[in-house]
Amino acid sequence: MRLIALLFSVLLSAPAQAEDFVSPDIVILGDSQIPFGSGPVFLEFFENIKAHCPPTPQQQRDLKKLGDMTVAVIGVRSTSLHSWTARKGGGKGSICNVDKKWKANAGAFGFINRSSHKYVQIGRGKPYQFCKPGKSAFEAMFAPGYYQPRLLLMSFLGNATKRWGESPEKALDDVRKTMAQIPEGTPCIFMTTAPAYSEKIVKRRLKAQASIKWAFEEANAACTFIEGATPATVAANQGNKHYFRLNKSGRVKDPFHPNEKAAKNFFAIEMDTICTAIYDEIGDALADPS
Repeated sequence: MRLIALLFSVLLSAPAQAEDFVSPDIVILGDSQIPFGSGPVFLEFFENIKAHCPPTPQQQRDLKKLGDMTVAVIGVRSTSLHSWTARKGGGKGSICNVDKKWKANAGAFGFINRSSHKYVQIGRGKPYQFCKPGKSAFEAMFAPGYYQPRLLLMSFLGNATKRWGESPEKALDDVRKTMAQIPEGTPCIFMTTAPAYSEKIVKRRLKAQASIKWAFEEANAACTFIEGATPATVAANQGNKHYFRLNKSGRVKDPFHPNEKAAKNFFAIEMDTICTAIYDEIGDALADPS
């Protein structure tokens, strides 16, 4: 009886496998801006593309390439492209190491998480099996039979600010590794994250944004690039405390992560650019509608 109980315990604690996993059609990956504010806004926008981006007849036909248009949004804190492409070390650890305090290091929304609890730990649960020995999170995610998105959007910047700002060459290396690990022919968009509260932070991120934009161009990457930090979005967020979490005295306690209200405004400002990117990517997609 003791042996049976032990085996049962092991089965319950074993990582969920992906044999019967159904891939979402649209996947959004990002950092901690997703669980701290933008996740629900990303989800609502992409679940309602037709409403936000009214299609022409040709674009209506192109939308069929997105299948049922199911949407998954995942944001893992303290990550960027180099985290998702790393096969070992601290980069991979930022995705796969279990958070010691909260036991959760990410937020997930949509098709893969319809529960009321947005926080998840990557590596635990069928939709989050991105931690395989010798493989990067991207390689595990896009393994045959697992995630097969018809549209991929990546949204990163803050956690690579120093890395990209100080070294455009590292930005280029990150882009090349990313494109090598994303399945060929996957329509993809890369959008830098929304601006922060303080001018000092924004200034550093603008420098990093310039590097990663150059890197996508230099690599001739098959992704549409969108600048999240523009004069309009910076003017909206920088110095606007109502777009950031406040402490009891009314002062900004988190200048890095815009709140959900800010995310809605960000999408309103960037609407045309995002819609154009979506239709450009799916219009150029090689895969025939199914």
